[in-house]
Amino acid sequence: MADPYILVLFYSRGGKTAELAQFIAEGVESVAGIDARLRTVPSLHQNDVPSDYVAASTNDLRDCAGLALGSPTRFGTMAAPMKHWWEQTTPEWLNGDLVNKPACVFTSTTTLHGGQEATLLSMMVPLLHHGFILLGTPYTQAELHTTRSGGTPYGVSHWDQDQQAISRDEIVLARAQGKRLALTAQRLL
Repeated sequence: MADPYILVLFYSRGGKTAELAQFIAEGVESVAGIDARLRTVPSLHQNDVPSDYVAASTNDLRDCAGLALGSPTRFGTMAAPMKHWWEQTTPEWLNGDLVNKPACVFTSTTTLHGGQEATLLSMMVPLLHHGFILLGTPYTQAELHTTRSGGTPYGVSHWDQDQQAISRDEIVLARAQGKRLALTAQRLL
């Protein structure tokens, strides 16, 4: 039998949300006996470059032990492709397939006041409707006090000012969030 997995589901256009997803997956896979499954959602833009990642199916979602959900910030909410993907999950909602599974959220933005925290909170709404148990980043995580370009107790974030690299603090926070999610999923299995 295959190990249970955390679905790291994200949409990324500029690449920073995908990078955060990779670091979260590393944190997940630091926990023995649980895997990370990186998946994306299809773009709604015809001119977008195809993603290097496999598109998620609702089976990936239904069968996961937990979920890390990531999207770039678009006017304080998740990007349209991610919202569109969630709007297709009514059967899973009706069946209660996701009730009591742990989840966390993450985001990136190119503007300082672009709505990172609002995006994280808005991504939690469909998860609450599905019955997920939401996990944030606790203040016991030291890097939450030292980060200068991302963080938040709601979930990992990154401010991509002038295409700056994801900071050491953000990497540590992303890995810690993935590890916390995996450990919680194991306890709930």
